[in-house]
Amino acid sequence: MADNISWDVFEEKYAGKFRSRIGNVAKPLSIALGVLIIQKKYNYSDRELIEQLTENPYYQYFIGLPGFQEEAPFDASTLVLFRKRLDERIIMETNNYMISAVTDKKDTDNKDDDQNPPSGAGSSGSENQSVETEKEPVNSGTVILDASCTPVNVRFPQDVSLLNEAREKLEAIIFRICDDNGIYRPRTYKKRARKDYLAFAKSRKHPAKKIRAAIRKQLNYVKRDLIYVDVYVHQRYSLTEKEKELLEVIRKVYDQQKYMYDHKTHIVENRIVSISQPWIRPIVRGKAGIPVEFGAKLDLSIDTEGYARIEKLSFDAYNESTCLITAVEYYHERTGHYPERVLADQIYRTRENRKYCKEHGIRLSGPKLGRPTAETKVDKKVEYQDNVDRIEVEREFSLEKRCYGLGRIDEKTRETQLSSIALSVFVANLFKIQRRILFSLFRVRSILFGNICWLSLKWA
Repeated sequence: MADNISWDVFEEKYAGKFRSRIGNVAKPLSIALGVLIIQKKYNYSDRELIEQLTENPYYQYFIGLPGFQEEAPFDASTLVLFRKRLDERIIMETNNYMISAVTDKKDTDNKDDDQNPPSGAGSSGSENQSVETEKEPVNSGTVILDASCTPVNVRFPQDVSLLNEAREKLEAIIFRICDDNGIYRPRTYKKRARKDYLAFAKSRKHPAKKIRAAIRKQLNYVKRDLIYVDVYVHQRYSLTEKEKELLEVIRKVYDQQKYMYDHKTHIVENRIVSISQPWIRPIVRGKAGIPVEFGAKLDLSIDTEGYARIEKLSFDAYNESTCLITAVEYYHERTGHYPERVLADQIYRTRENRKYCKEHGIRLSGPKLGRPTAETKVDKKVEYQDNVDRIEVEREFSLEKRCYGLGRIDEKTRETQLSSIALSVFVANLFKIQRRILFSLFRVRSILFGNICWLSLKWA
């Protein structure tokens, strides 16, 4: 598995992250990426991973240590720096390069087998070969495309609890300013606000009238605290950088909740659902039991060999139909020809995508537009086979969410969350390559063992 990753190729890109020559020497890429691969595969915590590294010689060999050592190579807090430095772009480039290296090696092996001409082949074969190379490349291969959401481990957002959290953080800022500058604390009605929130949270039923009353009370408390903070800022009392960022998020939360309360709606642009992670957006998926998920949305493509690539990754709820043309063009860029068919869901079958696929001779899965014709029975058979083949991308999502941490993202910052998502796809492809190599080795071993048994029986 260590040989399947081109460590030297990406060592230069990783070294570009360290522009300053002051300080300790940074850990090499083999250690930074290797420990994250182990953690993603076995779902270790940071401290548990360090304990496993000190005990397992195979893990130490995989990350490139020169020999076995009983001391930890680094502290558990260093893993956070690894996640920040190895962003999603570096991991996605590593993933694409690894897949390209494996597929190119397979293509060269097939070409070497095909270039051995049979006995008696003359110059006519070379002439036919030259004529075929002059022709335009024929469409071949399959691209399977689908989108999914990677839920983040956050509390389910409710308007009342969100406003209550904003109120508590504003009170902490106010009390910190008063204590540091020796001034009296203003009247914030902290106990009354807490009592109102608990009365609502502990009630078994939440009718609409009761929800609006609770939101109105919390909005008034937050508004009062914001006025206090503005007065202190106007009086030139300083805020920390963390408090400034937090105050900006709370102002936006208050404006959104006030707008929804006044207009009696639940829809607002760029709605914030978490104060500590304001970049998370609600993603409407329409699944049974989980209609809305909170996390990043990604488009995943599966090529003919079964390897996955991330086509788009964003926290915004974008329309995934816009990724089809980009995915097909990227397939053409790396292979030199367009795919024969594109297997996608109904949301990808827009008129623009249909027109694009028709111009490039690509068959898009799904029924054709218009009235049914005499070829409907044949089209239904092809459509059924396309739906069967499209299950591969659903299987890939299920595998990565169950086994490689894509089902729940525990990281707390925007950069580390994107890095974790890209790392899940990369590790899934890495172990898929490893399984295929082991399968081929076991197959060769079984053939050799069978031949030896046959020869032994023959000699006996």
